[in-house]
Amino acid sequence: MTTRQQSPAAPSVAEPTDSGGALAKSAIGTADLVFFVVAAAAPLTAMAGVAPAAIGMGGMAAPLGYVLSGVLLALFATGFTAMSRYVRNAGAFYAYIARGLGKAVGVGAAYVAVVSYNLIEIGLVSCFGYFASTGVADLTGLDLPWWLWALGCVAGVAGLGWLRVTLSAKVLGIALALEVLVLLVLEIGVLGDRGGSTFDMGVFDPSSLSGDGVAGMFVLAIGAFTGFEATAIYAEEARDPDRTVPRATYIAVGFLALFYAFTVWVIMGAFGGEKSVQVANGAGGADMVFTAGSDFVGPWLADSMHVLIITSAFAATLAFHNAATRYMYALGREGLLPRGLGRVDRRTGSPSLAVLVQSAFGLAVVVVGALADVDPYTVTFLWPNGAGVLGVMAMQALAALAVYGFFRRNRRGFSLFRVVLAPLAACAGLVLLTVLAVIHFDLLTGASDGVDAALLVPLPVVFCAGLLMARHIRLTDPERYALLTTTDVERD
Repeated sequence: MTTRQQSPAAPSVAEPTDSGGALAKSAIGTADLVFFVVAAAAPLTAMAGVAPAAIGMGGMAAPLGYVLSGVLLALFATGFTAMSRYVRNAGAFYAYIARGLGKAVGVGAAYVAVVSYNLIEIGLVSCFGYFASTGVADLTGLDLPWWLWALGCVAGVAGLGWLRVTLSAKVLGIALALEVLVLLVLEIGVLGDRGGSTFDMGVFDPSSLSGDGVAGMFVLAIGAFTGFEATAIYAEEARDPDRTVPRATYIAVGFLALFYAFTVWVIMGAFGGEKSVQVANGAGGADMVFTAGSDFVGPWLADSMHVLIITSAFAATLAFHNAATRYMYALGREGLLPRGLGRVDRRTGSPSLAVLVQSAFGLAVVVVGALADVDPYTVTFLWPNGAGVLGVMAMQALAALAVYGFFRRNRRGFSLFRVVLAPLAACAGLVLLTVLAVIHFDLLTGASDGVDAALLVPLPVVFCAGLLMARHIRLTDPERYALLTTTDVERD
């Protein structure tokens, strides 16, 4: 068994393929990584904005759905973090899949990942604009159009994305702490009033998973974790990535699974087990979390949640913006996208041109949405967000299979469970959920069949475009093809 040594001729992490500089080294610790990925999941938005729909679909199975989704992603994380010791690349899915399933598949996956993360980010910009417009109007009477708030979000995110990544981590940490705190206050209020009767043990009855709406519930539950895998995106910028990336991934998955499941359980208990399902499916179901906050703690908590859901949306936008720009940076430095995207600001260590390009995408969507006078939530948020979440789920399934492919002949000292059984189980589960997401795509978008088809088509199209690009490079420039993904680190 030999250790691959990087030669001066091969690009290294510190020396990208173009001379545009490298991302800031040793800038991010475990806590920073956790803030990035958990803020991307936006716990308050996931609970206040999405959980009522999951309760309405899954009924008593909703808390268990979040637990099982967490277990599936924990299985994914076991192999994903094992491979993170050998692959460090800002284009995480691209590098993982290329190393485990072949470079052509990796390039195809890279294009899907770029599209998916950008779609989620530009959707979240509109989400911020919607929540800011309605929330500020309700609380202060100041009625400004959503697109004006969204433009402010684009500018703020671009500014933070340009500056040092540690500043983004601090902003995300503050926003995350506040949104988790407000949900904890809600839980304490419900438990203080209802006591042990809050917890209906029927949520753990496996038979509850046989309901008609459970498939849709799982689609929403797994979507609430989207972004946790981004720990690997920051491996080039992390301090001691062998420790920080796995540790942050496990903390993020474990926290989200337990926090989501417990919060949904308490929310259901606030209204009373089966009755909560009726409330979720009723006229005021979308506001049931705010209603619970007002009833069990006070109107001030509901008002606080209305404010903090705005900061939650901003934090999620910033987190996905950072992830999207690092994918563009990784592909730009290897010539899979325009090489200018692989340049880094020498002062801040940020992928500067990628920040500008990504921000331009967000700006374009806001302008088009404003001119077309479409609904910012149901159209400019849900449509791109639904397609982006599906793309990330598909990439997770491929990445899980890639872990198996990478360790198939040599487990490198890892257990059979960690690098074979767990990744294969995660791949099977993620493939199933991806298929369910396609079948029930209208749950993610709320759109017609024609619109859903138009949103789905670009994902396989860009994947095939990646395959063709890889084939073209292999035929016309074999040396360049051989160097793809060699900016990562491998050792035994």
